[in-house]
Amino acid sequence: QLQASGGGLVQAGGSLRLSCAASGRTFSNYVMGWFRQASGKEREFVAVISRFGGNTNFADFVKGRFTISRDNARNTVYLQMNSLKPEDTAVYYCAAAASWSTFPGSFDYWGQGTQVTVSS
Repeated sequence: QLQASGGGLVQAGGSLRLSCAASGRTFSNYVMGWFRQASGKEREFVAVISRFGGNTNFADFVKGRFTISRDNARNTVYLQMNSLKPEDTAVYYCAAAASWSTFPGSFDYWGQGTQVTVSS
């Protein structure tokens, strides 16, 4: 089970940190990713982190603004979002995969999503 939190309303240029707490399985067995879905659009990849945090990858539109990290002792993955833009407005989902991927279809477990709204 994945539980995302930390979303909210923020002004453009602001920051938010999303958290995703996992339970029920061995957290370090899974690659963890963040995806987002804006209203009327398809779900898209945001960031991914390897099992022990040694590798990360980001969508081009968040490079330099977002970072992803994980704390396996706390079974939690984070998404630090800085310099937020109105186009970052979306529901953000965390997800777990058995192997490295940036495709939503490769992720087996999904959190419920947390709304991020960036005002201009």
